[in-house]
Amino acid sequence: MLASSTFVDPKSVIRALPVEPKGIVADFGCGAGYFAIEFAKAVGDEGQVIAIDILPSALEAMESQAKMFGLRNIKTKRENLEKENGSGLAPSSIDWVVAKDMLFQNDKKDVILREMHRVLRPAGHGLIMEWNPESGSKVGPESGTRVSPEDMKKLLLGVGFSEVTDIPVGAFHYAFLVTK
Repeated sequence: MLASSTFVDPKSVIRALPVEPKGIVADFGCGAGYFAIEFAKAVGDEGQVIAIDILPSALEAMESQAKMFGLRNIKTKRENLEKENGSGLAPSSIDWVVAKDMLFQNDKKDVILREMHRVLRPAGHGLIMEWNPESGSKVGPESGTRVSPEDMKKLLLGVGFSEVTDIPVGAFHYAFLVTK
């Protein structure tokens, strides 16, 4: 099982994905590094994680986490992902993009997803994980702000992803593995 009945286990999720050593990962809306830390371990010292957030406090927490785990392959960037080319990353330069629990907070979801598509290399992958509006749980954001899996899938296909695959991540979230 990829997740416990309460919270998603990033290590288990990443272990089930085709993540290669030496890969380059961008974590959109990294927060304190819940997924960035595990991706950094998965890609190893020769890989890199670019942790992107708009909040300086999130980036400071991310840097603290990286230090605590002795990870030197994480770089932080303060960027506004709701702007065109908002990540500041080069086109087709990233192997993986992860966006966990961040799209529900943003009005310009399509801009963020287009940016994800733009920066991914051909055959690159994205992991999109959001709060499930149908979980019936009081855990997480208000149900009115959550994006349904059906609407998310339409958004992903609409920005050009060729494959959208469901990934089991527990009762409170849903996730898609996408391919450029």
